[in-house]
Amino acid sequence: MSSAMLEEISGLLQKGKAKDIVAATQKALDGGVSPQEILEKGLIAGMSVIGGKFKNGEVFVPEVLVAARAMNKASEVLKPALAKAGVKPIGKAIICTVKGDLHDIGKNLVKMMIEGNGVEAIDLGVDVPADKIVECVKNSDAKVVCLSALLTTTMMSQKDTIDALKAAGLRDKVKILVGGAPITKGYADEIGADGYAPDAASAAEACRALF
Repeated sequence: MSSAMLEEISGLLQKGKAKDIVAATQKALDGGVSPQEILEKGLIAGMSVIGGKFKNGEVFVPEVLVAARAMNKASEVLKPALAKAGVKPIGKAIICTVKGDLHDIGKNLVKMMIEGNGVEAIDLGVDVPADKIVECVKNSDAKVVCLSALLTTTMMSQKDTIDALKAAGLRDKVKILVGGAPITKGYADEIGADGYAPDAASAAEACRALF
């Protein structure tokens, strides 16, 4: 019975049915399905399917955003039950678009995807200077920093941020994941990042793996 409920939740998430998924999540909780199972086998499973389809070009940004919105609605229902059951996020990640860059669609997609993978995201927004990121690493227990750059002119801000973390003696405290249209694996290695992701779905997997 519970597996049918979990499949229903996963399916509703993939279709982006926010209202229906809230009711289905509540029904599963009331039916005695554990919140952990609903999270992993319902929501994360559904988001993984969407992530895979996005990677393969079968769905596009609007579908991912709609699915992520449904995920957020279901998460609101789940959060109190997860807290009660003592289920904690696997960790915290800081996410932002670097200094000089005002693009936020990619960052927002990655944020939704990593939250869908059980990571708590601290979103610093766009055009974020290195010192603000250093400050946030200092004052939070975040273990991963996700840096987005969408322009060739702002790529260097990713390097500046890594250098600033080194100068502050905090580089060993966090893993750094970089991404964005002009970024390549080679560039990520060159600037000393710990990981690189070509798209939002890969970013979520890479971020989870860095914990």
